[in-house]
Amino acid sequence: MVSRRAQHWGLGLGLGFPLPSLLLLLLALNPTQGQGGQGCPQRCECLARIRSVSCQGKRFSTLPEGIPSDTRLLDLSGNRLRWVEHGDLLPYSRLEELDLSNNSISVLEPNAFASLTRLRVLSLRANQLKLVPMGVFSRLGNLTNLDLSGNNMVVLLDYTFQDLRSLKQLEVGDNDLVYISNKAFLGLVGLNELTIERCNLTSISSQSLSYLRGLVTLRLRHLSISGLEEQNFRKLGALKGLEISHWPLLEHISPHSLQGLNLSWLSITHTNITSVPSSALRSLAHLTSLDLSHNPITVLESWALRDLVRLKELHLVGTSLATVQAFAMGGLRQIRLLNVSGNVLVTLEEGAFHSVNTLETLRVDGNPLACDCRLLWILQRRKTLNFDGRSPVCAGPVEVQGHALTSFSDSALFDHFTCQKPRIRNRKLQQVSAREGQVVSFSCHAEGEPAPVIFWISPQRRRITTRSGGRVTVLAEGTLEIRYAQVTDTGTYICIASNAGGNDTYFATLTVSGLPPDAAMLANRTFYTGDLNETNLNDTRVFLKFTLDLKTILISTAMGCIMFLGVVLFCFLLLFVWSRGRGQHKNNFSVEYSFRKVDGPSAGGGQGGARKFNMKMI
Repeated sequence: MVSRRAQHWGLGLGLGFPLPSLLLLLLALNPTQGQGGQGCPQRCECLARIRSVSCQGKRFSTLPEGIPSDTRLLDLSGNRLRWVEHGDLLPYSRLEELDLSNNSISVLEPNAFASLTRLRVLSLRANQLKLVPMGVFSRLGNLTNLDLSGNNMVVLLDYTFQDLRSLKQLEVGDNDLVYISNKAFLGLVGLNELTIERCNLTSISSQSLSYLRGLVTLRLRHLSISGLEEQNFRKLGALKGLEISHWPLLEHISPHSLQGLNLSWLSITHTNITSVPSSALRSLAHLTSLDLSHNPITVLESWALRDLVRLKELHLVGTSLATVQAFAMGGLRQIRLLNVSGNVLVTLEEGAFHSVNTLETLRVDGNPLACDCRLLWILQRRKTLNFDGRSPVCAGPVEVQGHALTSFSDSALFDHFTCQKPRIRNRKLQQVSAREGQVVSFSCHAEGEPAPVIFWISPQRRRITTRSGGRVTVLAEGTLEIRYAQVTDTGTYICIASNAGGNDTYFATLTVSGLPPDAAMLANRTFYTGDLNETNLNDTRVFLKFTLDLKTILISTAMGCIMFLGVVLFCFLLLFVWSRGRGQHKNNFSVEYSFRKVDGPSAGGGQGGARKFNMKMI
């Protein structure tokens, strides 16, 4: 509280210590200008040389009488003032700094400060303001610093600050703000620094920020905002520094949320993002300092910061960082400072850097470091590398546990900081023949110091690791597992065990044959319902079944009969029309036929005869 007051009051004096200390010093030098002197209110302290009056903490409920009209610095903080009305400050038109903080002011009338045209610093911090009406700050064209923090304001209205064209610093934090109107910041063309903190805001409107074209520093702290809007800061072209701190609901930063910015430093701390927001940082080519501390980021992935070509400082403090992958800082050619203290890193290998030659300051203290050959590069630079007074300490192996890295002699380096090359155990040749659909696994176990990382190379030269998804993956102990083998999986697989001491390799072959025709046909007509982890083709299958009930049969029969009768009727109609068209009006006609003569003994006594019968057309 004192430091902020000192900043405001010391602005015009060019002094670096709080005003009360300054007052006591000058009073000691000039006792005649002390309490109760000529032209000074009772119980206040006045300094004629700098025209200042301090009535701090005197329990005044109204403005004290006797304040000289030529006063330039007036401190009324820590009293019981309840309002500021138009005309109260009219006699003090020469005021340049006014401190009304820590009072009980709940009402500000329009034009309350209109007579203070020379005013440069105004503090209304820690009062009971619920609303700042339009016109309160009218005619304050020279005001450069305004503090409204620590009040009970719930909304910032349109045009609240429209007359403050010279304002450089504004603090509105620690209020009950739930909404900032779209034109609340209209007129703040010269604002350089804005702090919004400890509010109930759930979003920051890009429309309201668009009027702050000259803003250089924006601090957004302790807010309940769950996400940034697309191009939220797109019109803040002059912004150089952005702080986002203590947003517990923030879990993801969208790729375009920082688009349009030309930042020099960015701080995103105490949120719930779980990885470096590489896509959002891609447009920040001029960024020189990045702070992602106190976020649950456990892995710094390869080339995560490759677009930040001018980055010089990277802070990842207290993030539970466990792994810094190879080339994690690839592309950072100008990195000067790296702070990864307070994490769970076992090692930090030289291969994580684009180049360690530019590194000047390294903070890896507070990590359970294993002092082996992976840290040898730090030991070799321990006399020139700056550890900022906090030398890293070995957590293992046992013989060097608790030793600071700076305490090792040159002769002891290669006695302790060594690595054992990996050796794959059980090198028995594995040749497996399988049919399509089976699960195939190849074991590969290795030992070494430090513990080697195991990965496989497929016949198609694809790298397979424990992070590989799909049918083919590597289990935690190094076993390669192929689920539902296919003919295309046939070939030679290479197991590679690697650590800082070197590599060891092992080969295994797989031959996958297709299914027999009957089995293939059966497979095409079935669906697997079990997990693909089953080891043979006798898995549970669901056959396609076509069930017919009585209703279906009756409907199908009726439809068939109707179609058959319809065709017959149609044929009779055609025959009838055709016969009428040829003029045949007789309904009767005769048909005569003869039986064929049958040869043989039974036919010897008779001859075939003719037979006749009549048909009638209907």
